[in-house]
Amino acid sequence: MGSKKKSKKSSADAELPVRQPTLTETLRLPPGPVDVGALDSRATPGFPGADKDAAPALMDQIGVDLADRQECLFANGRADGTRRNVLLILQGMDTSGKGGIIRKAIGLVDPQGVRITSFKAPTAEERGHPFLWRITNALPGPGMIGIFDRSHYEDVLIARVDELVGRQTWSRRYSQINAWEAKQVAAGTVVIKCYLHITPDDQRDRLRERLDDPTKHWKYNPGDLDVRAKWPDYQAAYAAALERCNTDAAPWFVIPAGRKWYRNWAVAALVNEHLGALGLTWPQAEFDVEAEKKRLAAL
Repeated sequence: MGSKKKSKKSSADAELPVRQPTLTETLRLPPGPVDVGALDSRATPGFPGADKDAAPALMDQIGVDLADRQECLFANGRADGTRRNVLLILQGMDTSGKGGIIRKAIGLVDPQGVRITSFKAPTAEERGHPFLWRITNALPGPGMIGIFDRSHYEDVLIARVDELVGRQTWSRRYSQINAWEAKQVAAGTVVIKCYLHITPDDQRDRLRERLDDPTKHWKYNPGDLDVRAKWPDYQAAYAAALERCNTDAAPWFVIPAGRKWYRNWAVAALVNEHLGALGLTWPQAEFDVEAEKKRLAAL
């Protein structure tokens, strides 16, 4: 019998490497109806490490890029005054980790380039204006990263659940929010909306931790239990906000927040990806560099 010749694949037939999705693609909420209860709060989508032990080193790696890119954004804002900035919106139930993200993820960058706004109940002056008035006043300036700890979405969450305004009023706000966000994006703002997802069990455990630890009593608010009692109503309100305000201009990103280490890494990595996508370069000097070197050497 003659020997059979083995067929060889040509280079053209060789299997091409599969492109891995970016974290932005992985965490982006798909369009359509949203079942908040079906989301997994302890998932770790896109995390490149094996487990929690890999998180510190990966955060350190992100920190180097993130700090550099944030400084470049800041420098561009100071150099030409163009409206290039980032707005990070953090929304989630109590104990979902908004403060932890600000400390652990945004804490990786120079605080000079960050503006944090924590929205509480509107003041008498703010109630005298349309609901987006105080939000617009808190927008970050050129070159800045703005952080909204809660945001205009409270006006379709607590306002809806606690019936602070009528149904006709809060139902109109979804389209008003979409138009407002599209306007900011068109003006040069990168809007990153993060829904920090936790379950009732996650929240119960974290509230218990605060009660069991005297150093965390200051974090505990008895009113949190009043809000917790309305969990189903809030889940319905969140589902509507996520579905109706998930636009191409300003999509929602779902951050599983049941694991704090993943939550912090995911938001840091997400902001880093968005800054990288801007493709910013360092501003060129508006003076004669060589001439300034000679002046300096002569002094």
